[in-house]
Amino acid sequence: MSSNNTSLLFVYNADSGIFNTLSDIAHKILSPDTYECNLCAITHSHFSMRKPWANFLKTLNADLEFLHRDELISQYGKQNTALPAIFYKDGKQLQLAVSAEQINQSESMEDLQKLIQTALLKKGTA
Repeated sequence: MSSNNTSLLFVYNADSGIFNTLSDIAHKILSPDTYECNLCAITHSHFSMRKPWANFLKTLNADLEFLHRDELISQYGKQNTALPAIFYKDGKQLQLAVSAEQINQSESMEDLQKLIQTALLKKGTA
């Protein structure tokens, strides 16, 4: 996707797998106010990634990776960071780019996009 070696790792505060996905869908529909992953809530409809979000991701000058909470633990070891979160990724080294607090305070896709653009500006790649 990019030639500048900037990588972002998006980590959802949800576990992978079909049962967990179905549970998440039900939770989003039945009790959206208590759903634990604002990154999921903002970027995905009940069944798929929102088209404006997918289009935004294509504009980023960075390599992108998306993981669930359990995949983060299995691929990068135990993380002591609140999720959801977005990390700068350098090999197996992760550095927080956008915190759970920032994501959870986002009220719209535009808010989240601004956070990501600001993080890339700080990294010098936007």
